[in-house]
Amino acid sequence: QVQLMESGGGSVQAGGSLKLSCVAHNYMFTRCSMAWYRQAPGKERELVSDISAFGPTTYRDSVKGRFTISLDNADNTLLLQMNNLKVDDTAVYYCAAGWGYECNYNYWGQGTQVTVSS
Repeated sequence: QVQLMESGGGSVQAGGSLKLSCVAHNYMFTRCSMAWYRQAPGKERELVSDISAFGPTTYRDSVKGRFTISLDNADNTLLLQMNNLKVDDTAVYYCAAGWGYECNYNYWGQGTQVTVSS
């Protein structure tokens, strides 16, 4: 059974940095993408960044130049380096893994809270 376990969230002041990790158990990053989503209170879950098994990455406009997604293949861990954090980045961050023929995001972690204060 695939399990995704996030860590690395916390509370920082605006301008600070955090690095999120998502360890993927029983999952092989060979075809489908993995992604980071976030959900702020009262808002819908939104895609932050994703990374293809073939290399390409995408970012939502508001985090471009500040966040970097990567994959540590040795540890089967998805990473998200977040720099110059802003108050609007406050949310619960989730990692997701694609699965199946259409590579839908069928597997999700439990989420990790990121709080940025001014």
